[in-house]
Parts: sequence; structure tokens; C-alpha cells
Amino acid sequence: MPLNRRLAWVAAVAVGVAILLVSIVCYMVVKSQLRGQVDNALRAQATLLEQGDPHALGSYDVPSLPANAGGPAPYVEIVASYGAATSEPGDVPLPVTATATAVAQGRDRGVFLSDVTVDGSHLREITVPVTVTSSSGSETSGAIELARPLGQVDHVLSNLRLILILLCGVGVALAAMLGRLAASRVLAPLAEVAQAAEHISETEDLTTRIQVRADDEVGQLATRFNSMLDRLESSREAVDESVRAQRQLVADASHELRTPVTSLRTNVEVLLDGGALSDEDRERLLSDMVEQSEELSALVGDLIELARGDQPIESADDVRLDGIVEEAVDRARRNAPDITFETELEPVVVDGVAERLLRAVNNLLDNASRHTHPGTTVEVRVDASGVRIRDHGDGVDPQDLPHVFDRFYRGVNSRGRQGSGLGLAIVRQVAEQHGGSVTARNAPDGGAVFEISLPTTPGSPAPTMVEDLPGVPVGP
Repeated sequence: MPLNRRLAWVAAVAVGVAILLVSIVCYMVVKSQLRGQVDNALRAQATLLEQGDPHALGSYDVPSLPANAGGPAPYVEIVASYGAATSEPGDVPLPVTATATAVAQGRDRGVFLSDVTVDGSHLREITVPVTVTSSSGSETSGAIELARPLGQVDHVLSNLRLILILLCGVGVALAAMLGRLAASRVLAPLAEVAQAAEHISETEDLTTRIQVRADDEVGQLATRFNSMLDRLESSREAVDESVRAQRQLVADASHELRTPVTSLRTNVEVLLDGGALSDEDRERLLSDMVEQSEELSALVGDLIELARGDQPIESADDVRLDGIVEEAVDRARRNAPDITFETELEPVVVDGVAERLLRAVNNLLDNASRHTHPGTTVEVRVDASGVRIRDHGDGVDPQDLPHVFDRFYRGVNSRGRQGSGLGLAIVRQVAEQHGGSVTARNAPDGGAVFEISLPTTPGSPAPTMVEDLPGVPVGP
């Protein structure tokens, strides 16, 4: 059953129960009031009877109520102690009950009210004790029964019951109709949520949004549903971008791997051909194969590093960034002895993975070594903002600056030099993985400046050493 129909049924039942309770109370109050008026008239006449001349009962001279007090009882009957009943000629005889006999015999001198039915007429009867004077003048105990018809009261109550039943039915129907109408209006945003969910399920379109009509619970639901769609859309875009990047990486890697693999295969085929080769040619082919193998190994290593870098950091430590840079500079000095490396290292701490940070700094120093001139200086600085490396080479072509950190991108100044085109891409990946960024620009007086911006904290002047990377200081 739909929710709006269930709410309509709940509203109808609730209103029906409320109207039923009110109707019962109303009916009982009206019934009590109407029957109370009849009982009061009977009691008043019985009181007049007790205050009147008891000898008048021999001639049925029963005291009567005035017209403004309800008039006399239309049914009167005297019950003697021996059970005989006497009434006015032409009156309908009232039944002599055991209670009336007991009162007449003096065994019970109370006043009793009861309902009786005589010839199909519903009457209200009161029985009171009296003294009866016989024709011989003797007095005996007796009882008198006074009765009034309840036909008019019953008719009023019957009409009242009919009116209350109709009122209850109309109220329930009206409550059901209004409840369903209100439920449809209130639940309209829920229907929109259901339609949006069905549309998304069928079309996978996450751009659908629900209009927020009010700041209530349903409106808050619509707002949260829209927020969920925003997050899903962002996640989907991120996943699509990741898949696109992976496909592009595979395509670029396949293209880059094809060249050294083809060259290796060609050289191997030449060597296996068994043709006459001079020692010089054979030596040259073997040297080429070694160089191509090294290039292939470097490319595979960079690809593995990129693939591993896509994974989130799970075990980060407080790492001394100045210690990492100092170790990377020592390595660069060994690999490029004809270049001077000047350092200015402030003790700072980074929350991250020392091995990946070291790889990123090594790539920047290797890049600076390849693009600076022998005998010149590479300036390396570490401070609270991160790492800054400046060379004194030819700089980066302005057209290449926006793309130097793209995968497999080879700038104008890098073409013809050995390299996979992944070094700077790894630098950007590591920086972003540690909550930072990397930039490249040309210095006004020549050379290029590369900066890795990282969230850092001040470090201790006396660092300790990393267990897995000897020589790399960490925080206190």
C-alpha cells in the first residue's frame, strides 16, 4: 500500500476514534439529562404525595405537580399490602413487581425508580411507600406506583444516535480525503526522490537534482540527497579521470617501451644472425644493448613508482625534510662532480613517507644536473615552505612550463637526452600525495626554479636517523 494511502487511513482511524469517543460522551450526557428530568418530576410528585393527605388515596386524590414542574404522572396505581393493585377506571394497569410488593408490605420503605413496559409503551416508574385507608376507615401500609412515558425521550435519543452515526461517518470520510490530500502534498518531495533515484538507476545520470521546497524534515532529506548526488558525481568524475589517466599511462608506456624493446630485439637478431661482424661492431651493439636495457629498467622503475604513488599513504611518519634533501644532495654530488651544489637547509619536519620524498628530491636534482652547465652552481634551499631548487642552465621554454609535470612529456630542451619523461610527474605525484604542490618557473637572470610546497613544522637542530633510510633525519 502506498505511503500516502497509509497516512490517509491513519488519519481516518484517528479522527474516527476521536469522533466516536465524543459521540458516546455526548449521547450519555444527553440521555442522562433527559431521563434525569423525568426522574426529577417523579420524585417531586412523590414528595408532594408524602406531604399530602394520605386518606385522599382512598379516593385516588393523588397530589399533582404544577404545569411548570412537568404536570402529574399519567399512570398511577396503588398497591395494597396483600398485593392487590387499584388504579383509576380506564387507566392502563402497571405491573406489580416484587419491589412494589415489598414496599407495600412495609418490608422496604425506600423509594425505587425503574423502567417498565406496558402494552408496548416504555415507562419510567417510581415506587414509594404510603398509608392506604380502606372504605371501613382502617389504615394499612401500601405503595403507590407513579409512571411517566419515555417515548419522547427515546425518540430524541434515537434521532441523536442517527445524527452521531452520520457525523462519525462523514468525519471519517472527510479525514481520509483531507489526510490523503495532505499526505500527497507533504510526500511530494519523497516522490521526487524516488523518481530521481529511478532515473539515476536507469540512465546513470548524476546531474539530476531535487528542488528543496521547505526547510523541514522532508526538505532536509532532499538537501542531503542532493549532497549525496554531488559527492557521487565528484567521485564518479574522479574515478573516470583515474581510469582515463590509467589508460593514458598504459598507452604512453606502451609507446615508450616499444622503442627500447624494438631496438633490443633488432640488436639481438643481428647478433644471432651469425654474419661477419667486426669486434668493433659487436662491441658497439653490446654497448647499445646495455644502454637500452638500462633505459628500459629506468622506465619500468618509474612506471612502478607512479603506480605505487597512486595508492594512499597508510603509514606516515614525522620525517626531517632537511635530512632527506641533504642525503639527496650528497648523491647528486657523486653523480655530477663537475657541478657545485650550494645548500641552505633549515630543520623542518614533514608528515609523510621518507622514501617517496627522497625519490622526488632526487628527481629534481637529476633534472637540474642535466640542464645546468658544467662548472655552474645548483642552489638548494629548505625552509618552512618546502624545497626550492634552482639551476643556472637555459631554463624551461615558456611553451613547456604548463606541461613539464605531465607524464612522458619531453620539453624542447629535453629532447635528444636520455630519460623517460616521468621524473617530474613523479615529483608532482609525491607532492600532492603529501598535501602539497610543485611549481616550475624561469629565474629572471637565467635558469629554472622548481619548488615543492609542503605542510611543515619546525624541527629540532639535533635530528635522529631514520631506521630504514640511514642518514635521513627525522623529527624529535
